[in-house]
Amino acid sequence: MGARILDGKRMAADLRAEIAAAVAAMKAATGRVPGLAVVLVGDDPASRSYVAGKGKACAAAGIYSREIDLPASARRDEILATVRALNADDAIDGILVQLPLPDPSIERDVVEAIDPAKDVDGFHPTNVGRMVQGLPAFVPCTPVGVVEILRRAGVALAGASVVVIGRSQLVGRPLSILLSQKGVDATVTLCHTRTKDLARFTRGADVVVVAAGRPRTLTADMVKPGAVVIDVGVNRVPDAAKAAGHRLVGDVDFDAVAAIASAITPVPGGVGPMTIAMLLKNTLEAARRRRGAGA
Repeated sequence: MGARILDGKRMAADLRAEIAAAVAAMKAATGRVPGLAVVLVGDDPASRSYVAGKGKACAAAGIYSREIDLPASARRDEILATVRALNADDAIDGILVQLPLPDPSIERDVVEAIDPAKDVDGFHPTNVGRMVQGLPAFVPCTPVGVVEILRRAGVALAGASVVVIGRSQLVGRPLSILLSQKGVDATVTLCHTRTKDLARFTRGADVVVVAAGRPRTLTADMVKPGAVVIDVGVNRVPDAAKAAGHRLVGDVDFDAVAAIASAITPVPGGVGPMTIAMLLKNTLEAARRRRGAGA
């Protein structure tokens, strides 16, 4: 009997409908709606496509969105000036600088220039520190999206053994913290591509989350029967049958693992849609915090 497919696209649609209703209520009460600004430096096709998707999602939820396009040649001071202007803009509740930047060496400076109260990506050190302490904070959208999928799927996490594969600051590390916090109460093991005998850890896990950025990181022989598998990876592999010449796959050997697991997320249509939905939720929350509890 195959695994239950955890339809992130449907879950995200439900969450976005909830957000749209809350935005409409805010507008009726205050005459204002949350505002999100996205700064895009350069013209990377993948980044531009992702930013366009965020803009459409904002429009559907009734959130005001603004895209600021800067050339790839934009200097550090120009990008920082743009961020500071948005910090001071009362119409903007959330700021997102699309990463990676053409010059990765300035990414830390740019992220740290964002007002933590508007850091809806959850990357600012202030928000990271508050998250670690279990205080209210904006949390990176993909990790909190994974937790939301598990919650909406009814997966019991209290006392569960969870293995997270991947130690990035964007997904693996923050996810391990979220899953182990009081109220979630999972027992978390953080692994990565340099872990020796990775299967020794995954075979005993009730839940496996894979965010390694490498196809077939998790295969069927590494999974306990009945485990829940969340695939965060998005990889392009050659496929002559596709018009684009490639297809998207995750980090999990999907068909083989789905025959063993009790539930699994697909790629695409799993974690990705929930990531954007959580960005909208963070933007709504930023507006509420900035404008008072009655907003």
